[in-house]
Amino acid sequence: MSERTTNSSLSDGSGHTHRRLFLHAAGVPAYFGLNALLSALLTLVIIVQMFSLSLLIAEAFTTREWPGQHLFFLLAGSILMRSLLVWLRERFSRRQSVRLRSTLRQDAFQKVLSLGPQYAGTEQTGGIVGLLTEGVEKLEDYYTHYIPALVHIVILPPLVILFVFYLDWPSGLILLVTGPVIVFFMWLIGTYAKKISQDQWESMNSLGAGFLDAIQGLKTLKLLGVSQEETHRIASSSNRFREMTMRMLTVAFLSGMVLELAASISIAMVAVQVGIRLIEGMMGFQPGLFMLLLAPEFYLPFRALGQHHHAGMEGSAAASELFRLMDQANEGPSAGQPPKIGQTPASILCEGLQYTYPGQDEPAVRNLDCALPAGSLTAIVGPTGSGKTTFTRLLMGYLRAGEGQIRVNGDPLRVSDYETWRGHIAYVSQHPWFFDGSVMDNLLTARPGAEKEEVEEAARRAGAHQFILQMSHGYDTPLTNNASSLSGGERQRLAVARALLRKGAVLILDEPTSSLDPETERYLGEVIRRTKGKHTCIVIAHRLNTVRHADNILVFNKGQIAESGSHDELIRVQGIYHDFLSRQAWKYKSKGQ
Repeated sequence: MSERTTNSSLSDGSGHTHRRLFLHAAGVPAYFGLNALLSALLTLVIIVQMFSLSLLIAEAFTTREWPGQHLFFLLAGSILMRSLLVWLRERFSRRQSVRLRSTLRQDAFQKVLSLGPQYAGTEQTGGIVGLLTEGVEKLEDYYTHYIPALVHIVILPPLVILFVFYLDWPSGLILLVTGPVIVFFMWLIGTYAKKISQDQWESMNSLGAGFLDAIQGLKTLKLLGVSQEETHRIASSSNRFREMTMRMLTVAFLSGMVLELAASISIAMVAVQVGIRLIEGMMGFQPGLFMLLLAPEFYLPFRALGQHHHAGMEGSAAASELFRLMDQANEGPSAGQPPKIGQTPASILCEGLQYTYPGQDEPAVRNLDCALPAGSLTAIVGPTGSGKTTFTRLLMGYLRAGEGQIRVNGDPLRVSDYETWRGHIAYVSQHPWFFDGSVMDNLLTARPGAEKEEVEEAARRAGAHQFILQMSHGYDTPLTNNASSLSGGERQRLAVARALLRKGAVLILDEPTSSLDPETERYLGEVIRRTKGKHTCIVIAHRLNTVRHADNILVFNKGQIAESGSHDELIRVQGIYHDFLSRQAWKYKSKGQ
């Protein structure tokens, strides 16, 4: 079983999941209080209803006279009141369930945002989406029926037992003994069903994640000719989910049968002792009939809880995974004064940075010392796996250095400062992402309050303004499916424009020209050079045109900075950088570029 499943099972097994769900519900004003009040009123109405019904039947059969009208009015009123209270309890619980689920979903999504891309990169996208959608929806019945049923079972049986003990202690004794026995059977079955419910949720989550992965990689599957194999894999996951669901339904039917049998036997015990005492003349007809009418109502909450127990287990299984997400380590509260970072370029100093990925023995970066002066252009080069990406993730705070520290404008950058720090960073990735919306909407994600003139100025600086105007609706042209209608160069220019609009103190470009044609590459290289002095610019690149004009070049190799200096200085050294450029020049010459 996966580590994810194990952690969830441990969380749920310790009882934390139900406790946290109850605490979350307690945060809604009057959720428990009003449910308890409605249950108490419903209990009193049920007692009045059964009492009036027993009186009405007793008068009709013992006196052989038409019962008084007041009994009919009392019975009719209690029936109407009971219906009203049941409707009010259902309506209130359903409305609060919507509110509670909405709050949980918002908190979980906010947590995903705070954890950043590093967390999203270690989890299946389909799993996260399924958790925030279907997983949260699994709690609908939990808050609408399961918790109200628990509240009802805490209120109604004790009140009924007290009332019955006052009228007829032998019947009350039977209710007092059989009630806890039924609760014990429910706990026993629930303990067995807990693991099955967790497995069912895990299989459903895995199936959803597999579907999303297959759809996102459909082009690759077709090109490689392995779509049939993927179909078999999805079918296998689907079959596992079917088996888990059938096992869960089997347990649900079994628990329903056991609870019905226990309740029926208990009612029969009350009926037998009442019948014997009636025959022996030890009990009147009306009190005996009242006990017989009230006994099924006493066991009704146990049956209702049994019906909703399956939904409660499903909700608990989904919630354990949800709480696992929300328990991920987050940035701590601020302590002291954060580094002074304005709109002007920031100076960055890295001292002894070291980071090892979980599950790895060797550090991805080690003993990293470098200085990035304010307003400078620093290029980072090196072979694949040399630590370039890890270094930028450390700079942006998506990874936490195991050793060493980062200083911004001379002040150490603490864990609690990273959220503020990222607000001053503009980032362009090798494969930028665009959301469904207009061109203007996507540009404004960098700075929502920017004026139209500022957006157009940023687009001009990135060389995107002209091609945007040539689109069907200019800046109002809708972009869909990650701007798939744009070419690679257009998407990259748009991403650079978005970064420039942010006006960050630091601009990080992660291989922005690696997949572009030479003309677009030269243009973006010129855009990058023009940022010198306006931002502290960091460029991860392989292309000579991008790095040769940098103020400083950091050459990464095996997680360390093997060389540093300007282009001319590193060429004279004839070390790793020189060999790297020589191989690159040979590659382009062989391609005729």
